[in-house]
Amino acid sequence: MLAFLAEHPGQAGKREIARAFGITGGAKIALKKLLKELAEDGTVTRRRRKLAPAGQMPAVLVADVVGRDGDGELLAVPDEWDEDEFGPAPKILLLPERSKRPGVPHAGVGDRVLLRLTETDEPLPKGVGALGRVTRILDRKPAAALGIVRLQPGGARIMPIDKKSKEFTVAEADLKEARDGDLVALDVIRSGRLGLPRARVREVIGSTASEKAVSQIALFSHNIPHVFASAVLKEAEAAVPVGLDGREDWRRLPLVTIDPPDAKDHDDAVHAEPDTDPANPGGFVVTVAIADVAAYVKPGTAMDREAVHRGNSVYFPDRVVPMLPERISNDLCSLREKEDRPALAVRMIFGADGRKQQHSFHRIMMRSAAKLSYQQAQAAIDGRPDAKTDTLLDGVLKPLWAGYAVLKRGRDAREPLDLDLPERKVLLTPEGTVDRIVIPERLDAHKLIEEFMIMANVAAAETLEKHHTPLLYRIHDQPSPEKLQGLKDFLATLDVKIGMKGGLKPAAFNGILARFVDKPESGLVNEVVLRSQAQAEYNPLNIGHFGLHLRRYAHFTSPIRRYADLIVHRALIRALRLGRDGLPDTIDDKLAAIGAEISAAERRAMAAERDTIDRLIARWLMDRIGATFRARISGVTKSGLFVRLEETGADGFIPASTIGRDYYLFDEKTRSMIGERTGETWRLGDRVDVKLVEAQPFAGALRFELLSEGAYQKAPGRRPGGPGSRAGRPAGIRTGRTDRSRGSGGRPGRG
Repeated sequence: MLAFLAEHPGQAGKREIARAFGITGGAKIALKKLLKELAEDGTVTRRRRKLAPAGQMPAVLVADVVGRDGDGELLAVPDEWDEDEFGPAPKILLLPERSKRPGVPHAGVGDRVLLRLTETDEPLPKGVGALGRVTRILDRKPAAALGIVRLQPGGARIMPIDKKSKEFTVAEADLKEARDGDLVALDVIRSGRLGLPRARVREVIGSTASEKAVSQIALFSHNIPHVFASAVLKEAEAAVPVGLDGREDWRRLPLVTIDPPDAKDHDDAVHAEPDTDPANPGGFVVTVAIADVAAYVKPGTAMDREAVHRGNSVYFPDRVVPMLPERISNDLCSLREKEDRPALAVRMIFGADGRKQQHSFHRIMMRSAAKLSYQQAQAAIDGRPDAKTDTLLDGVLKPLWAGYAVLKRGRDAREPLDLDLPERKVLLTPEGTVDRIVIPERLDAHKLIEEFMIMANVAAAETLEKHHTPLLYRIHDQPSPEKLQGLKDFLATLDVKIGMKGGLKPAAFNGILARFVDKPESGLVNEVVLRSQAQAEYNPLNIGHFGLHLRRYAHFTSPIRRYADLIVHRALIRALRLGRDGLPDTIDDKLAAIGAEISAAERRAMAAERDTIDRLIARWLMDRIGATFRARISGVTKSGLFVRLEETGADGFIPASTIGRDYYLFDEKTRSMIGERTGETWRLGDRVDVKLVEAQPFAGALRFELLSEGAYQKAPGRRPGGPGSRAGRPAGIRTGRTDRSRGSGGRPGRG
C-alpha cells in the first residue's frame, strides 16, 4: 500500500486504494482501520481526503511563492507542511511560465499558486526539493489586519485602519504587551454574525504617536519590504568606485542634473547643442546620461534579488523606501556635482522638425557640471539667474531650452495624450506633521526633462529591438470598450457627444480635453479621461504605448529607483557588448514573470503613497471639524456622493441617508442622484458647499454633510412596491436633512 501511495502521491484516497487492491464489501472496514492506524502513527499524511507517504509532496499542490534563487528563478514552498514532524518545508523551483499575452498576470513573489510537480533525471540545484510549473494563480493569503489599540478592562478594542473593516476585540492574554495607542498587526480568530470579531495581536508595530506612524501603516498594510537584509547591506558597503577602464571619457561635457530641490539621488543628466552638420540645419544633438547602476548591482547577487523583490522605490512625504541601499542610490550611483561617476549615455540627433534621425549608446565616465533644481533652472531662463546659473546660462541652459523647443515640435506632431492633472504635494513640519498642501507649478523645466527622458527611452527600445535582445517594454493598451462607454455616458451629462468607433488615437481624447480648457469642469474631465485609460505595465511582449502614442517604448532613465530600467541597462550592455555585466542569457524566459512582479510592485507603491496622503490630510483636518469647504462631486454611487475639496484636493464621502429632503434614486447612466418626489439632482462634477463632520486619520477617511441645494428637474416619480419607492423601503427609514433653511442643514437623518 505504501508503494502504491508513493507512486500516486496526493492522488489516492480510500476509494482509489480499494479499487486498486480489489477490496470490496466488509473488507473495507479493515482497510479503513489500517489507514487510520497509519495516519495516527505518522506513516501517511492525509490531504483533503487523499493520502501520501509522510513527508512526500503530492503531484499537484497549493504553494506560496516565497522568493528567488541566485539565478532569479522563483521559489515556492508547500502551503500545507508539518515542520515539527518532517522538518523545514522543501523548496520548489518554478519552471518558467509559458508565454502569455500582455495583461495576463504571471506568478510573482507573494502569490499563492497551484503547482504541478515535474519529474527530471537531472540533479536538482542545492537546497531545492522539486521542480514545479504554475497551472493557476490563486488568491494571496489575506494580509494581517491592522489597527490601533484602545485598552479596556479585560483586553482591548482595535480600531481598524481600513475604512471597510470592522472593529475587533482582543483578550488581555492575546495583546503581546501592546499598549494603548499602539499600531498592531492582527490574526483574526473568530468572526461570526453576532458581536465583534475576535483577534490576537501578531506583531506590535509601534506607537501611533511617532511622526512616521502614517507611512508605517502604509508599509505594513501594503506589505512593502522596507528593511534590507544584512547580506544586502554588506554587499553595498563592500562596493568600490569603478574606474575609467573600458569607458569613454566624457568628463569635459557640461552635463547637468535638474531635479526637485529635495532630491537625494540624481540618476539623470542632460546636455544639448546645435547640430553642426550642414545636412541638418536647425537640428540639435541631445545627450542623456543615466547612472550606471549595472556596474554595481550584478545579476544574481543579494542586492539584485532584493531589488527585483522591491520592484521600485516608494516615496512618502516623510521618508523614502529605496529600491537599493543608500550606499548605492545616494552615493556611488548618484550623479553628484563635480564628482566622477560612471554612466550609460545616449547621444541623439534631431532634425529641425523634432524627429529623431539617429542615436548611439556609450558607456562613459562623466562629471556633472552642476546640480540644479527645476525652479532654479527655470528662473535663470526667465531672466532671474543666481550665482550658479549665471555662469551656465549661455553655454548650457539656453541650448537646453532651444533643444527642447525642437523636440516639442516632434511631440506636438505625435499628439500624445495630454492630460492636465496637477499633483498635490504635502509639506511637513520638522516634527513630521502637515504644514500645508500645495500644487506645484508645472514648469517648462519639468516638461524639458520629461521629453528628453521619453526620447532616451524610445532610443533604448529601438536599439534592443534592432539587436533582437529581450527586454521589458513599458506597454500601455488602448482603453477597453467598457471604459469607453462609461466615458461616453459621463460626457453625455455635460452635453458632449463623441464617437469612439474606428481607429482610436490619443488625439481623440485631446479633442475632448480641449473643449473644457479654462472651464470649471476641466479638472473633472481630465480625471474621468484618465480613469478611462488602461493600466500601464512591464512586459516582454510589445503592444506599444497608447498614451504616449509610441510604437516601442522601454524605461531606461531611472535604474536607481526602478528595476525595469536596470533590466534595460543590462540588455543594452549585452547587445552592444559594453561589458561583462550585461543581461544573462538565462533570464530571457523569466522576463514575463519579472515584468508581472514589478508591475504589481508599482501598483502597490502607488496605492501606499495615495493612502498615506489621505491619512495625513485626514489628520491635518481633524482640527477643522465643523468647517465648511467648497468642493466638487467626484463620484456618485447608490450609497452616496464622493466629493473632492477644491482647497486641498482631499477626498471625502457624503452618505446618501444624509442628503436632501427626499428619497434619492441613483441614475447610473447620468451618474446622478435624483429626488424621487422633488426632482432635486446632484450630478458628477457639480460644485457644492460641504461641512466636515468626521475625520478618521488612521483610516484616511473624511465624512461630510452637504449644504448646497441641487438642481431641479422633472421627478422620476414613484414605483409603488418597487426598488427605490417608499412602499419598497423598510418602515421607519428616514432620509434627508430635517431643516434645509438653517444653513447647517440640521441633524443628519439615519437610515
